Amino acid sequence: MSKLPDFEGLAMFAKVAKERSYAGAARSMGVSVATVSRAVSRLEDRLGARLFNRSSRRLALTDFGHRLADRAAHVYAEVEDIEHVAREAARCPRGLIRFAVPMSFGTRWVAPILPDFFRRHPDIAIDLHLGDEKVDVIGDGFDAALRIAVLEDSALVAKKLAPVRRFVVAAPSYLARYGRPKHPDDLAAHPCLGYTYRAKRDVWSFKNKAGDGAMVTPVGPLRATNVDALLPTLLEGLAIAELPEFVAFDLLRAGSVEALLPDWTMTVGGLFCHSDRACSQRQSGGAILVSDGTATSAKLACRST
Repeated sequence: MSKLPDFEGLAMFAKVAKERSYAGAARSMGVSVATVSRAVSRLEDRLGARLFNRSSRRLALTDFGHRLADRAAHVYAEVEDIEHVAREAARCPRGLIRFAVPMSFGTRWVAPILPDFFRRHPDIAIDLHLGDEKVDVIGDGFDAALRIAVLEDSALVAKKLAPVRRFVVAAPSYLARYGRPKHPDDLAAHPCLGYTYRAKRDVWSFKNKAGDGAMVTPVGPLRATNVDALLPTLLEGLAIAELPEFVAFDLLRAGSVEALLPDWTMTVGGLFCHSDRACSQRQSGGAILVSDGTATSAKLACRST
């Protein structure tokens, strides 16, 4: 015999006791009479006592059934209440969302949408973790995380929000002083800034329209764990840098930097929202944050330059 209580049997027994009819109980629960009958018989076998006296015309509780009926009805009502509360919570998400976001993308494109999000969802609070290091979404207790590129962890669900292109750029003052590289191989003669958490951080890969590839190992005066830390050195014209388009866009538009190697492209990555496969109320709130604003911000951030 299973050690787990027969909740289904107790629920159907409570309904039959209330309706004084197997058919009435079946109708109210949307199941067949045979299903109700089997459940009650299974419960009687488990308890070792009859719950009803049955005849062709009448169904009546036994003394044992009377003693059990009120308590079974209470269990049934409690479960119904739990389901009601759960449905209401799913309809109106609330609670704390722990959300991990890359620093540069988060400060530019996630933080600005939060005031409007809080106005529309006043019952949701957010613990926003800004950092470029790779987080363990499940192990570190996050409900969701935005990441650049693809994560292979099969325990996570990933939704692609936008493609992310990368550009090799330099300040006009640097190009005036040192010249403009024409081919990826020319970068070996130029100081280049490095991003610590970049996948395959020691190799920049390129491809042209003809399908030719080139790989470069950049060397330079600075490597940092955040792209924004590279910008002062880049803008002072001291080195070349590779930037994601959500950082490069405003700099290119303002003329602060220029894109190099126009005949070559770097591998296009993506901005992904990762979450635990196990659904929770907090994750549904995270999904609202992503669908309400972050996805839109991602598309704006990763727009054509």
